Amino acid sequence: MWIDTHCHLDASEFDADRDAVATAAHDAGVARIVIPGVARDHFSRVRELAHRVAGGAYALGIHPLFTPQAQDSDLDALRMEIEASLDDPLFVGLGEIGLDYFVPGLDDERQQFFYNEQLKLAREFDLPVICHVRKSQDQVLKGLRRHGVHRGIAHAFNGSFQQAHAFIDHGMHLGFGGNLTFERARQIRRLAEQLPLDALVVETDAPDIAPEWLYRQRNTPDQVPRIGACLAQLRGIGEDELALGTTANAHVALPRLARSSA
Repeated sequence: MWIDTHCHLDASEFDADRDAVATAAHDAGVARIVIPGVARDHFSRVRELAHRVAGGAYALGIHPLFTPQAQDSDLDALRMEIEASLDDPLFVGLGEIGLDYFVPGLDDERQQFFYNEQLKLAREFDLPVICHVRKSQDQVLKGLRRHGVHRGIAHAFNGSFQQAHAFIDHGMHLGFGGNLTFERARQIRRLAEQLPLDALVVETDAPDIAPEWLYRQRNTPDQVPRIGACLAQLRGIGEDELALGTTANAHVALPRLARSSA
């Protein structure tokens, strides 16, 4: 089976056919779909969706791109939502949290504030994190080290080998998706090929980061097996071995996901 460790199934791009998209993924062999929250008004949405679709799971968090609109009180709401979700087997961690230094105009101090406060919650409740690391690998890792958070996923990883090994040594897993299917994405393909297999998980980031065969189209979670096949080919191993390995890795990165799969 396959696990899509990062899919924004709650996004408006899926409003017309959300349940059909989830069903297609399940029929394609994607047993679990992790749906991360991005803002306060998404918390109840991702929870409801995870319970509605086959194989759904969810995380709760405030995404760095949503920090301009976020209020300090949203962190209090997040704490209450975490406390209310601890007994929910489909709740797997905090995410999507992190930092973004690619999109211009974001307030660094505001980003850092929300990132650090959410890391404090992760440490307090002993939860893994799903981190946004776009152009911010070193700064995200610095926060993880400062707050003693040692479990989770660096989503859509696109750093150096040195940065990759720093995350791995810290206990984190690295998410790879549609980008690795483009031959011109040489650095990502080298990382996906050469990093230890037990450090990797697969994801779509649907509706974003579409693979090469869906270039500039909507991405969907049923693409995970084909993305995984590309990764297996890069590594010179069988697709079944890759599926089993990355599924086991996802369970290590997000332990509550393993418990809810039992």
